[in-house]
Amino acid sequence: MTYHVYVTVMGEGRIARFSMDEDTGALTPGVDVALSGRPAPIALSPDRRVMHVARREANKITSYAIESGSGNLTELGTIPIDSDPCYMATDRTGRYLLSAYYLAETAAVHGVDDNGAAIYPPIEWLHTGRGAHCFQTDRSNKFAFVPHIDGNGAPNAIFQFRFDDATGRLIPNDPPRMLQKVATGPRHFCFHPTMDIVYVSNEQGCGVSVYAFDATAGTLGHRQTISTLPEEWLGVSKCSQIQITPCGRYVYAPNRGHNSIAEFAVNDADGLLSAIGHVEAETAPRAFAIDPAGKFLLSAGLESGRLATYRIDGGSGRLERIATRDLGESPMWVTIIPAT
Repeated sequence: MTYHVYVTVMGEGRIARFSMDEDTGALTPGVDVALSGRPAPIALSPDRRVMHVARREANKITSYAIESGSGNLTELGTIPIDSDPCYMATDRTGRYLLSAYYLAETAAVHGVDDNGAAIYPPIEWLHTGRGAHCFQTDRSNKFAFVPHIDGNGAPNAIFQFRFDDATGRLIPNDPPRMLQKVATGPRHFCFHPTMDIVYVSNEQGCGVSVYAFDATAGTLGHRQTISTLPEEWLGVSKCSQIQITPCGRYVYAPNRGHNSIAEFAVNDADGLLSAIGHVEAETAPRAFAIDPAGKFLLSAGLESGRLATYRIDGGSGRLERIATRDLGESPMWVTIIPAT
């Protein structure tokens, strides 16, 4: 089997395409897709048949149908938006497109039509606070979380919502926010694939926080925070995205500044983390993705414009860089899907 790989190259107005060998991780370039307006975050429908791409300078979202065999993209439609989202995801049904807006201080919900394209106007355009950076629903599709980083008036909190998947509406949960210690800055998060655990990367705090998720109340309870940096590091760094392997055994979180990827092992009894180590990354490792089998990790350097391929050791969780290739100016998002 091969995978389709898509990388938004924001500074060059295109979506770079590759095929990826599932056994070796080797990348073969495909035909890129031109897309003006500084394309950045990507969201996929649950069935991997539709891709939504935010164009941050143009203030637009373009939806594409994905041809499963070839990976070719066919535009389904483009809608205007009132600001530029830094993150997008679909809900668990694929009927709604969720987006977070850093500068517009907003969490938004758009409907999706029968072809899979995003619909204008949004169902929900909810003012939350500066630095809104991620927006996802839980497995039940009944609850949603929107972390906000710290600094410049940002609330330094994870907003907790009830999500009505019949209407796409958001209702503040009780409590509506999980406040953080000063300079924590929750940024992105991922769910454990089987346990009721959520892992959050902290931008200013350079750490990963582990939360127990109450699947009945839809709220988070803090269990652990662990640093993404070596103890001896004294420089300036900011944590970026976070991913967990499909098996749920390893978590990875890149550091921009230290220019590394922090590696963690997951305790299979309680979901808590143990530090494994760090691996050198491309400069400003902002975007990365793990393949569906959990064998390889692709990490793009925002400043270096290069894409690094790492092999994931299934026994230890350590990363081994096996290839690096030039990509282009300001790669912003990496997505890997199966070719079926």
